[in-house]
Amino acid sequence: MSDRANEYSAGLVSESPWFLEFRKVISLLEEGVSEDEIKALCLEQNFFGMASENRVKQIYRYIIKRCRVMDQDLIRLFTHSDLMTQKLINFITVILNDRLFLEFIVEVYREKIFLGYTELVLSDINTFFTDKTAQCSYMKGWTDETLKRLRTGYCLFMVDAGLLQKDGKQYKITPPVLDWALEEYLQRRNLTYIANAFTGVR
Repeated sequence: MSDRANEYSAGLVSESPWFLEFRKVISLLEEGVSEDEIKALCLEQNFFGMASENRVKQIYRYIIKRCRVMDQDLIRLFTHSDLMTQKLINFITVILNDRLFLEFIVEVYREKIFLGYTELVLSDINTFFTDKTAQCSYMKGWTDETLKRLRTGYCLFMVDAGLLQKDGKQYKITPPVLDWALEEYLQRRNLTYIANAFTGVR
């Protein structure tokens, strides 16, 4: 993997969970439809129901990037899982494509559960960003607006995946109960640290 691939990214500010769109693409991949064919379907039939072709292309690019971290076993598991597990799998593909977000889940979310906290507060995310900025010089060029949008995005993705529950202005920590098949898959792929992060295991 290149050094560039290991860098922190603020690209998540342009993304959303897009679960329904993700599920459509996974369904086609499971049927054996190629990426090029899926892209053509998205454009010709406005598969995602977007207002412009550029928006369709953008969403397709992000979603297909998520799909590329999935092997056939995970695609099959997604197809035959319940809604909550499907949302967790979508979330896993997001953090596997975003080192900074993955480290937040492993270093902050897991620790909060382990220590018995029931709420994630915005200062948790701010402190995480401050620590990472001290370690990574080019993050110092990120604007306050970028960090604010990332913070909002993190919460949005975690709520969608069931890791948090929004209660007014508060975010309650709701560790998921992992489906045994997903937990077993993560173990086989040396991704147990993700399962541990979701459940607070050190």
